[in-house]
Amino acid sequence: MFVHGDGPVDATDDGFYRPIWETMARAGYASLSWNKPGVGGAPGNWLHQSMQHRAEETVAAIEWAKRRSDIDRNRMGLWGGSQAGWVMPKAARLSSDVKFLIAVSPAINWLRQGRYHLLAELRARNAAPSQVKSKLAQSDRMLRALSNGQTYEQYRAAGGDVSGISNDRWTFITRNYASDASADLAALRVPVLLILAGHDINVDVADTEAGYRQRLRTPGQLRILRYPAAAHSLMRKDIEDSSFKTYMTAIAAPRSLFVAGFLRDQRRYLEETDR
Repeated sequence: MFVHGDGPVDATDDGFYRPIWETMARAGYASLSWNKPGVGGAPGNWLHQSMQHRAEETVAAIEWAKRRSDIDRNRMGLWGGSQAGWVMPKAARLSSDVKFLIAVSPAINWLRQGRYHLLAELRARNAAPSQVKSKLAQSDRMLRALSNGQTYEQYRAAGGDVSGISNDRWTFITRNYASDASADLAALRVPVLLILAGHDINVDVADTEAGYRQRLRTPGQLRILRYPAAAHSLMRKDIEDSSFKTYMTAIAAPRSLFVAGFLRDQRRYLEETDR
């Protein structure tokens, strides 16, 4: 079962998942993915979901898959990237049918991740100290508003910066900004493959690795794979940095979008899991 990251993602993630699905098929695994609510004609609005809602949606997909005669319910697992790091551990607590997780570029704590991402983006743009100070002040002001239960309209009326934030997005943040995967990770009893990128400006991979190591203590439960040349998406950074390269590679050689070893190593992990 594929658990999406943030954004209005369709079932294929605009085709991004296809090379991964092919890899998993070679290891003997079918892949199940679906449009987020409100995407591609699916009912609902993904911006109205909490991480709990997303976990329950994932469990519903598991229950659907279990009814298929061509699916081995003893080999069902979750694959997810980024925001899925808050969803998959919850789903695994809700369903004993989850036998393993593959977590790609997840974070532990929503607020820490947001602050890290903000600072990393500012560094990447060589922002002046005054701009950094201003952006941090805006971020802190928004957090206070969220903590005080302000609505989108109240925050905007009070002069809060809502650039790039819609009313629906405010609702989504309100429902999820306190997310922390620590307790759900500590409750996991299944194997986890943690995949981390060397050029991740979205997630503090050191914080993620430390959090997973601290909470997944059963011997052999956690395996970590690091890809120094990868961006957050596990695409090669040199490709992701160029929209032209991304477009041409996606058409001509989609498997080459990913950093070397990313697809191969997941296939090996699945094959070893079955032994």
